[in-house]
Amino acid sequence: MSGYVRAANRYPEIAFGPAAMEHQRRTGSYVDYGAQLEPGRIAERDIPLDTRRAGFVRAADSFFLATATPGGWPYIQHRGGPKGFAQVLDSSTIGFADLTGNQQYVTVGNLADNPRVALFFVDYPLRQRLKLFGLARVVERDEDPDLLRRLLTIGSSTIRSRAERSILVTVEGYDWNCSRHIHPRYDKQRLDEAVALERAAAAEQAAEIERLRAENAALRAELDRRAE
Repeated sequence: MSGYVRAANRYPEIAFGPAAMEHQRRTGSYVDYGAQLEPGRIAERDIPLDTRRAGFVRAADSFFLATATPGGWPYIQHRGGPKGFAQVLDSSTIGFADLTGNQQYVTVGNLADNPRVALFFVDYPLRQRLKLFGLARVVERDEDPDLLRRLLTIGSSTIRSRAERSILVTVEGYDWNCSRHIHPRYDKQRLDEAVALERAAAAEQAAEIERLRAENAALRAELDRRAE
């Protein structure tokens, strides 16, 4: 872990080039985005992985990882695992085990030449997404077996898939995307949770109905007694 905390969010600096800012000026969005880079503008001071962003990362069971090939081509890879497999190691560092895949080693090869990465997290049920820019470092299993063991451990459970190395990402910039065009999707766990909540609510309503029926019957009996 780096233990390093960046004071300012570098997302505008990294993402907004001259052409992007020109389009922002044309559409009127420059004041919200590109203007953050104007001289004298005070940079946003925040912890890269604050409570909200760290919680979002920890809750994810997948994310997309972007690197660049030596020729400059973008390369995107899907990373998945049980919730918590992407671990927040400190206020600016994310770590995850590099689980064995098809052994093309494109991402690892790209990182050997260029440590710049982008991570894209999406919560489909909540229609939220988080973009992160960072610098990645590959730690082979024999370099730090304890680190890899830690990244394969989630609470009291252990990821059983084979892993060859650890990948650490120091977050440099971050941005929450709008929810537009995110179509809600629900996995079995989310559906089971929703069904359980509905059943609990239905049980409470049924119990309340029975209580009211019993109360109503008692009132009727009392009225009948008084009418005699």
